[in-house]
Amino acid sequence: MLRLTDIKLPLNHQADAIEQAILKKLAITKDELVDFSIFKRGYDARKKNNILLIYTLDISTNIDEQLLEKFSKDPHVKLTPNMEYNFVATAPENIKQRPVVIGMGPCGLFVGLLLAQMGFKPIVLERGQEVRQRTKDTFGFWRKKILNTESNVQFGEGGAGTFSDGKLYSQVKDPKHYSRKVLNEFVEAGAPAEILFVSKPHIGTFKLVTMVEKMRAKIFELGGEVRFGERVEQIHFENDDSVSFDADALTGFSAKQVTGLTLASGELIETQHIALAIGHSARDTFKMLHEEGVYIKAKPFSVGFRIEHEQSVIDEARFGQNAGNEILGAADYKLVHHCSNGRSVYSFCMCPGGTVVAAASEEGHLVTNGMSQYSRHERNANSAIVVGIEPSDFSSGNFGAGNDDVLAGIEFQRNLEKKAFKMGGESYDAPVQLVGDFLAGRKSGEHGRVTPSYKPGVTYCDLSEALPDYAVTAIREALPAFERKIKGFSMNEAILTAVETRTSSPIQITRDKQTLQSLNTKGLYPAGEGAGYAGGILSAGIDGIKIAEAMALSMLKA
Repeated sequence: MLRLTDIKLPLNHQADAIEQAILKKLAITKDELVDFSIFKRGYDARKKNNILLIYTLDISTNIDEQLLEKFSKDPHVKLTPNMEYNFVATAPENIKQRPVVIGMGPCGLFVGLLLAQMGFKPIVLERGQEVRQRTKDTFGFWRKKILNTESNVQFGEGGAGTFSDGKLYSQVKDPKHYSRKVLNEFVEAGAPAEILFVSKPHIGTFKLVTMVEKMRAKIFELGGEVRFGERVEQIHFENDDSVSFDADALTGFSAKQVTGLTLASGELIETQHIALAIGHSARDTFKMLHEEGVYIKAKPFSVGFRIEHEQSVIDEARFGQNAGNEILGAADYKLVHHCSNGRSVYSFCMCPGGTVVAAASEEGHLVTNGMSQYSRHERNANSAIVVGIEPSDFSSGNFGAGNDDVLAGIEFQRNLEKKAFKMGGESYDAPVQLVGDFLAGRKSGEHGRVTPSYKPGVTYCDLSEALPDYAVTAIREALPAFERKIKGFSMNEAILTAVETRTSSPIQITRDKQTLQSLNTKGLYPAGEGAGYAGGILSAGIDGIKIAEAMALSMLKA
């Protein structure tokens, strides 16, 4: 089978246009073409009134070998790669000790699923609730302002990605095609088959709920165990001089071996293999690990606001006369601006046809996120507009944590979230401001044509008080620059909502590149977004597969 790339056709091409393009490209007859399928379909909207669809095709002919030789120097005609997933291990009949997975976001879900598929009967522990109860708790918070700190947008089955746009694309390198395994599992669990071929697949919250349930059921069917409302209070270690690590680089740290964990209920689980798939908001767990001597380092992240426009404004700016085309759907964007003060401002987690949602996980803190359903039919588009933050910022300037501790980034986030909570009226209403007023430096009084979508409610404020001065200055410079790329982006009546702080984990639980275990702790496998190794549903799922494989191979040696 051959793979053809970069086949470009008009947006509204005829049904037989793909077949004709194949015949023309390869200079073959219709009789020589046996079959073809679409592997990927994207679009080029740089000329918005002349949008092209770009196809990657898998084709079968009765002269494949001749064509490979003929087009040997053509980068767009190659042999179709083998993308079938093969398990690296099979568990022995009598497993000495079951592996434990902490966290059931996308990463933990795939660690648990893969271990179960290989026969290792994992125990998956999730501090939050199963996805349907979690949905009730979350929507209850949005309606009644009653926050359940263990069951919310951040904590619970499915992870933070459940209440998002459900994006399923990533820029991570994937030479082993793990992403295909992730997507195939999603389709088997009920996701639309189109996620296998559209260039920017997404699912949306409601579809994710049923998919996660089906994947959980598969873990049970294969002998695994999933337990909810089970917060890990302590992970236990013993000193182990046989664990090799760079003592010069990790001054003050000792070599350890995982021996088990204790739950908040007091139950002890003994194990020497733990996948640490906690999310980026598991701040108490980060603190516990740091106090136990697991090597952690601070890392950069970003903070800012959510911006909302009418989706029709974005559609028109991106697609022109083709706005509303069914194949194109609701338009998205990706923007970046390098500011004169040395900061970078960029769009993040863009949600076409979606809403801004309350995403707090601690009382007295206010956090925003974006969410879309599969249809993307809500009136507004939203995305985070965020500024890069470095560890050196944590102990300096306004909102700084005031120390150089590796967990100072968490306190930096908390300071912003507490400030936003206070600005919103200390009721989980969010502080908002019109873009025109933000740029002019004046407080807003009411919305215009763009109605804020954030629930429970909003309070009109001066958002220059919500972020450090350098971040406010950078965003004020970036918004007009983004206007030059997307007409209407810095329109006066667009809405800014504070504050976005959970773009990524503020720490990295660094792991060995070969074994994927903590640098100084044998048996502890930092995984996914919370550990600093993923950013989004797909990359977290891919990382989960890598961790499951590493754990399985290690357990076979034990």
